[in-house]
Amino acid sequence: MRFEIVTPPTADSASIAISPDGQKIVFVGASEGQSKLLVRALDSISERALAGTDGASFPFWSPDSQSVGFFAEGRLKRVDIDRGAVQILANAPAGRGGAWNRDGTIIFTPNVTQGIFRISATGGTASAVTRTETTKETSHRFPQFLPNGHHFVYYVLGTPESRGVYAGDLDGSTARRLIDVESAPVYESSGHLFFVRQGTLFAHEFDAARLELKGNPFSVAEHIATKSDAQGSAAVAASSVGVIGYRTALAGGRRQLFWVDRSGKEIGKAGDPLGNNSVSISPDGRRVALSVAINNNGDIWLLDVGRNVLSRFTFDAAVDSNPIWSSDSNRIAFGSNRKGAFDLYTKPATGPGSEDLLLASGQDKQVLDWSADGRFLLYQNRDSKTSLDVWALPMDGDRKPFPVVRTNFDEDLAQFSPDGKWIAYQSTESGRYEIYMQPFPGPGGQTQVSTNGGAQVRWRRDGKELFYIALDGRLMAVPIRIAPNSETIEAGSNTQQYDVSPDGQRFLMNTIIEEVPSPITVILNWRAKP
Repeated sequence: MRFEIVTPPTADSASIAISPDGQKIVFVGASEGQSKLLVRALDSISERALAGTDGASFPFWSPDSQSVGFFAEGRLKRVDIDRGAVQILANAPAGRGGAWNRDGTIIFTPNVTQGIFRISATGGTASAVTRTETTKETSHRFPQFLPNGHHFVYYVLGTPESRGVYAGDLDGSTARRLIDVESAPVYESSGHLFFVRQGTLFAHEFDAARLELKGNPFSVAEHIATKSDAQGSAAVAASSVGVIGYRTALAGGRRQLFWVDRSGKEIGKAGDPLGNNSVSISPDGRRVALSVAINNNGDIWLLDVGRNVLSRFTFDAAVDSNPIWSSDSNRIAFGSNRKGAFDLYTKPATGPGSEDLLLASGQDKQVLDWSADGRFLLYQNRDSKTSLDVWALPMDGDRKPFPVVRTNFDEDLAQFSPDGKWIAYQSTESGRYEIYMQPFPGPGGQTQVSTNGGAQVRWRRDGKELFYIALDGRLMAVPIRIAPNSETIEAGSNTQQYDVSPDGQRFLMNTIIEEVPSPITVILNWRAKP
């Protein structure tokens, strides 16, 4: 038997957990204007909020199904679902999952760059159970106890040769790699591990006593939701009695564009709340190009900054996304899957005019940036062997594309320097996304810019600063000094900022104000049917 649970709006659709007795489900949702834990009996038609859980994430149940552990306000906490009593257990600045066994031991990950710790469910001093191998591993996260309460499975975030699902034990003597996948494991009582690979939920038979996978995995559901700022997360849960639950990717949502100054003070809104995604400000600062999804149809829209008026720019029934402006603000390049794979197109920014196909192939591509002199487009190319790579497309001559950064790691979101002589990009070479620079088109080696993780790099218009998002969500600014006629750079110390506009004085924040999640699908008495 399967049914769906419609939940209130949430910005965290991946945080769901089913009680071990299979009677209740807890998830994150909005209540009285606050994001908190909501609990619902599976035979009920309504949920109730748990007091004292504002800002909670990654809930997990006690073995008696009477309490829930969770992370909020930089702490690991627990709450009694009937009495409502909340207890602080440990510091956890950026918690990434926990589990609770019958002996009263909780294992959890307190931060994004640490291993797994253990603590008594009544509190006390936390001690390390696993430790990351610094050269290959970034984090151990989202642990789940196996039936004996001593062994557990967990996810390792790291380099390609080390990432994936592992088995461990409370003594710290076991660290067995089971499989290389993209999400944390969920153990199901019939003897299966659930995990997500490229958005698809798989089940794989698992011998919990021998800590061995058996046979081949088989698919259960597609388009599983994740938490975008928590690698390895997935909206999947299982009880001890054959009840499983999952949520597919978001059905929709609303974001609001905010202008802020360099101090972070909000100085105005841009447009109305929409389900927009990527944002690109025109070089003249007069318009903003947005990827907007309405009724599951993705198009490019343009926002007139002065008049605060939004108008549709593309009209195809396919998904059009990732708009990028030419340096004169007269054309827009974008990606579209109207022929199957995502290909590259351009169109005059005035609206009327033909959409010109720039590059078509069997691989998905997305525009990343357009050089100031108009001669090159940078684009992301998804390759089955090397994953995400950065390529360049000449805009004149033979227009033969060539690789710029192509390794066995993920490289993405590359940006030209204002003079077109350098690119900055994010790469998982270290096991997590960091920001790098290198000469364009070459020769010359790369230089690492960020020091503790980074993504979504942008240049200041004069090339003297790089901006990027750190692991904790802060926007950082790095002063950049490039020696004349040199292939080397010097990067200054990171300083905290927020977000950047073309003039470097205003910052445009694309902020989630409400997400409309897909329902949670619940399956009772799940049985493996490969």
